[in-house]
Amino acid sequence: MSIPRIECGGYTLRGWEHTDTDVLREAADDPYIPAITTVPARFDPATAAAYIERQKDRARTCAGYSLVVIEDASARPVGSIGLWLRDIDLGRASIGYWLVRSARGKGCAAQILAGLSEWAHTTLEIPRLELYVEPWNTASVRSAERAGFTREGLLRSWQEVGGERKDMYMLSKLRDADAE
Repeated sequence: MSIPRIECGGYTLRGWEHTDTDVLREAADDPYIPAITTVPARFDPATAAAYIERQKDRARTCAGYSLVVIEDASARPVGSIGLWLRDIDLGRASIGYWLVRSARGKGCAAQILAGLSEWAHTTLEIPRLELYVEPWNTASVRSAERAGFTREGLLRSWQEVGGERKDMYMLSKLRDADAE
């Protein structure tokens, strides 16, 4: 699978490069990002390089697309978004993302969710996209809704986060709904 480059209204999504370590350094310092993602909780050059290689492998193994989020104005990486294809044979894929603290509150999440969703619906023709968000994370829920996702319900004890089972809202975006 070739890794896409997607323009998203002030942000660009592209494949990870070994020069993208600064965003991993900032993400490792966040108390939440390492708990819910595979970002290492402690930054060092070796773990950063291994993380980036794992992201590149996701496309090579057809597991999905792991993309770094670049803020166009500053040309700096500010986060990551992924499209995961584990259930593609069932006509659905899931999206996950994180943004470093310095990028939050600027509309970035809604922009990148909308851009990746449009690409997944039109280029890959995926009928259904899913996103899971903890109920306390109202900013992420609002961003997903601004990007066209619909909250479908609460999944109890859905995912392990930081060693504990957590509830998650499931949100979805349908390809057919985009055409309406």
